[in-house]
Amino acid sequence: KAINRMDVFTTGMQVDGEIRFNGLDTRHLKNVYALRSRIGVVFPLPVGLPMTVYDNVALSPRLRGIREKAELDVIVQRCLTRAALWDEVKDRLHALGSLLSGGQQQRLTIARALSQEPDLLMLDEFSIAVDPVTTMRIEDVLKDLRQEVTIILVTNLVQQARRLADRTAFFLAGECVEIGITEDLFTGEVKDQRTRDYVEGRFG
Repeated sequence: KAINRMDVFTTGMQVDGEIRFNGLDTRHLKNVYALRSRIGVVFPLPVGLPMTVYDNVALSPRLRGIREKAELDVIVQRCLTRAALWDEVKDRLHALGSLLSGGQQQRLTIARALSQEPDLLMLDEFSIAVDPVTTMRIEDVLKDLRQEVTIILVTNLVQQARRLADRTAFFLAGECVEIGITEDLFTGEVKDQRTRDYVEGRFG
């Protein structure tokens, strides 16, 4: 079951193993597309679709069968507002999304992911290509969103994990070294000295 918290995974490698979503092993699902529709994804670099700001956000609702413009207008405004972008683009909704700044495009991808009404929002190194000010704005967005949707964030920025996460998992060379309450990993007793060495900057 999806829970309203943010988990941050600090890793440098892909990890093999079992992945369960709402208790189901995703390797054995017959309808992968149904699963994908419940998961929003934001990649390290902004992935804008070659269409207007409005259409970027309205695409998923249209694919779900929503056609009424009034209903689409509400969804687009709500998602752009939740992504802290509405005030900046409300007068440019019919301009190409690719004309936005890099930070705005990254928030547009968040708005597009939210338009799916996902149970789970996954972000992979979302701040790698944006400036510190934009990173801070997106972090504020995520802090608000975690009250509504489960978020999994992959990051190599230790302090970002500490700022954002309720729970943190530390992966090293494909191994899940430790997982627990974030503050415990940073200030309390840890089970593995490698965790302490990493969060204190002795390597990595």
